[in-house]
Amino acid sequence: GITPKPPPPPSPAPPQLTNPAGTVLPVLVMACDRSTVRRCLDKLLRYRPSAQRFPVIVSQDCGHAETARVIASYGDAVAHIRQPDLSDIPVPAEHRKFQGYYKIARHYRWALGQVFRTFRYRAAIVVEDDLEVAPDFFEYFQAAFPLLLADRSLWCVSAWNDNGKEQMVDVGQAELLYRTDFFPGLGWLLLAELWDELEPKWPRAFWDDWMRQPEQRRDRSCVRPEVSRTMTFGRKGVSHGQFFDQYLKFIKLNDRFVPFTQLDLSYLKKEEYERSFLHKVYAAPEVRVEELQGNRRRELGAVRLQYSGRDSFKAFAKALGLMDDLKSGVPRAGYRGIVSFVYRGRRVYLAPPSDWTGYDPSWS
Repeated sequence: GITPKPPPPPSPAPPQLTNPAGTVLPVLVMACDRSTVRRCLDKLLRYRPSAQRFPVIVSQDCGHAETARVIASYGDAVAHIRQPDLSDIPVPAEHRKFQGYYKIARHYRWALGQVFRTFRYRAAIVVEDDLEVAPDFFEYFQAAFPLLLADRSLWCVSAWNDNGKEQMVDVGQAELLYRTDFFPGLGWLLLAELWDELEPKWPRAFWDDWMRQPEQRRDRSCVRPEVSRTMTFGRKGVSHGQFFDQYLKFIKLNDRFVPFTQLDLSYLKKEEYERSFLHKVYAAPEVRVEELQGNRRRELGAVRLQYSGRDSFKAFAKALGLMDDLKSGVPRAGYRGIVSFVYRGRRVYLAPPSDWTGYDPSWS
């Protein structure tokens, strides 16, 4: 059939600067050979408040016929674009088993180029074909977008909490948002300016871990939620099933609509956040990991568990069920080395000493 034309580019910038609420935020869906993209698209189309403000662009790699048919079945509800170069990528012999990661990086480079160069959008929300979105997914990004414009120390807004397992989040605080130094991906918003910066040096593979390197991150943070606004339902993928089975399938998807656009999110601006969040963490009474595990000293409310180095961080994370891997020295969902989570129904801050000065990229 005929590929529907991509949505027209948004009008020139000046009026949008005064009214970020009017900015068009396209959702770029990265698809390959999973016909389950239907589940992803059904939820996006069910929850989006406006087709004008949130055009859905499905970028298809891999040339998979069945997936193409599924995408085409949506007609004009989505724009369908196709990555033109399906050739194999020459990779070093020891990376042959990673060919899939090279193709993913090539696809991202092409698709983001389409969104920002060809269609000229000012920002975009990136999701993958195995993500299901929460009812307030669009509300969240619409509300956080002005923050991203206003605060140059932020470089993305993500829908994902890396430690978002049901028993580790406070579902009663679904409106709570954080800053994190760890790039989460998995449903994330970026500005065209960030693409201008990243495109010339975009890597050949492993683009997400590349973004987590200090040379790319440059001390910037992302906004992330207490309760994830995306969940992944795909066991089939280049990273295979083990990661999915251990972590991803337990992530709690938010089910209570939070009217983010009516909330004051200024607490996330860097200066204010450093004041309030760091004070909250370091004013919390310190406990020992045994006291947490034994469910003792409940009367304390929020508590802090202090780690002294890489090994103690890893040991505590493992003992409490947190993700214990570090990328370029940054723990998942961490901010200034602090990871906030719920353990046995209480708020815990796993934190370095208060004189923390920065991440050590040799911690892995």
